[in-house]
Amino acid sequence: MQTHGWGRTRTYGAGALALMAALTGCSSASGTPAAPPVKSSAPPGAPAASSSASAAPQGTGWAKWGLQPLPQAPAAPADKPIKLARTGTVPVFSEVPTKDKVVFITIDDGAEKDPKFVEMMNDLKVPISMFLTRDIVKDDYGYFKPLQALGNHIQNHTVDHPVMSKIPAERQKTEVCDDQAALTQQYGKAPLLFRPPYGDGAHTPTLNTSVQQCGPRAIVLWRESMQIHDMQYQAADKKLRPGDIILAHFRGPKDLKGETMTQMFGELLSRIQEQGFAVARLEDYIQAPTG
Repeated sequence: MQTHGWGRTRTYGAGALALMAALTGCSSASGTPAAPPVKSSAPPGAPAASSSASAAPQGTGWAKWGLQPLPQAPAAPADKPIKLARTGTVPVFSEVPTKDKVVFITIDDGAEKDPKFVEMMNDLKVPISMFLTRDIVKDDYGYFKPLQALGNHIQNHTVDHPVMSKIPAERQKTEVCDDQAALTQQYGKAPLLFRPPYGDGAHTPTLNTSVQQCGPRAIVLWRESMQIHDMQYQAADKKLRPGDIILAHFRGPKDLKGETMTQMFGELLSRIQEQGFAVARLEDYIQAPTG
């Protein structure tokens, strides 16, 4: 297992990636039973929403969805802990070096396009990062635009979701570049980040070169993954840590054993709330290339 100078594990070995692929990586969900989410209305006198773009506001919207409000996220740091270069090898990370008690939610693929989830996000204003796959979202690019309008960023997740290490270098480049072009055209901004399906090939020179050539400036993995009712953890103590990146998916009842996207997301927020964490916007902790 490789480590970086941030003092915590940043990357996976091949065995860990294979395990994550089998359990979580954009495959059908197979959650394990867990206690139902804590359901409570927002307490009287809940604090007003922070002016920070990362903050999840308090209010009656949480009670509507049967959820307790999350703590307010702190203002985004002026000195971004992850700084990306315009050229050269792109870094691979699965968490953000920060002492803030925050985690980051990322949602992949785009198969489920539940209008109730858009309503939920409008009510809760929880920041997410969306890693979209072109051939999965192209039937309804418009679904994700209201989510983008809330300040959520759209990132690259390939054209048709292959196992990257199983395809030749030229196709790896096509998978990244063609998704980059489509998402840039549809959403008006080039993705800064890339996530390989299943986390596969993240540390290979071939994929890193393709990502460099196509435009994203970092490869993003994850520390936890949300299943139907609970999260799967890499840490042995099964606890969140500041800066952890959480993987979820745009999924519906067919993949969630009858549950909806909003129910799954509510369970995710309950797991975060129970551990006293706020949700911040991943991109607010990243310094994009300059110059």
